[in-house]
Amino acid sequence: MSDHTHEHGDACGCGHDHEHDHEHEEFVLTLTDEQGNDVEMVLVETFDVGENMYALLLERENPEADGIILRVEEENEEMMLYNIEDEEEWKAVEAAYNELVAQQED
Repeated sequence: MSDHTHEHGDACGCGHDHEHDHEHEEFVLTLTDEQGNDVEMVLVETFDVGENMYALLLERENPEADGIILRVEEENEEMMLYNIEDEEEWKAVEAAYNELVAQQED
C-alpha cells in the first residue's frame, strides 16, 4: 500500500475532497511461470476491448520486466484470468493497449 496526497486546485474537477490522505491497496496475484516457479504479479491496470476486459500485470519484484496482459472473465461471481490465445483477439488487445499508453503519454 502506498500513501499519497492529492494536491489539486478547487476547480480541478477530479471529484475528490482536496488535501486529504488515502491509501491504495495493491492487488497481488501469484502466477506460475513456464518453469513451475511462483511469481507475484501486481495488477496495474484494466481496460476494455469490445465486450471483454483485460488486465495488465507486472512482476512485483521486477516491475521493469515486460508485463503480461490477460483476459478477465467473471465465473461464479469470481474474476478469472485467461491467456489470450487467439491471434485476432491479441492484435485487437495490443492495439487498444498501445492507444491507451499513447493517451497517457500526452
